[in-house]
Amino acid sequence: MNLAVRLTPRGRADRIEGIVRSADGRLSLKVSVTAPPVEGRANEALVQLLAKEWHVPKRDFAIVAGQKSRDKIVHIAGDPAALLSRIGALTAALPRS
Repeated sequence: MNLAVRLTPRGRADRIEGIVRSADGRLSLKVSVTAPPVEGRANEALVQLLAKEWHVPKRDFAIVAGQKSRDKIVHIAGDPAALLSRIGALTAALPRS
């Protein structure tokens, strides 16, 4: 399963902030991490945060696009139906903008 993420490095806290719509209409998960975008630290913090929040092992995450960009595509390995069930319930309550 692939997930679009809009990452803000050097944020106030490590947190999932909500769902945002890009100019082209696509939805992305808005995430903020305190780590700087240096030597992959922000990417590592992103994976660590998602794994912790969603109770999915870190080894199941891979950033497949946008390594050096705020806009990323994160692949989550596993059964898509089970992942959507777990993640969908956790993201349903997030604010949308």
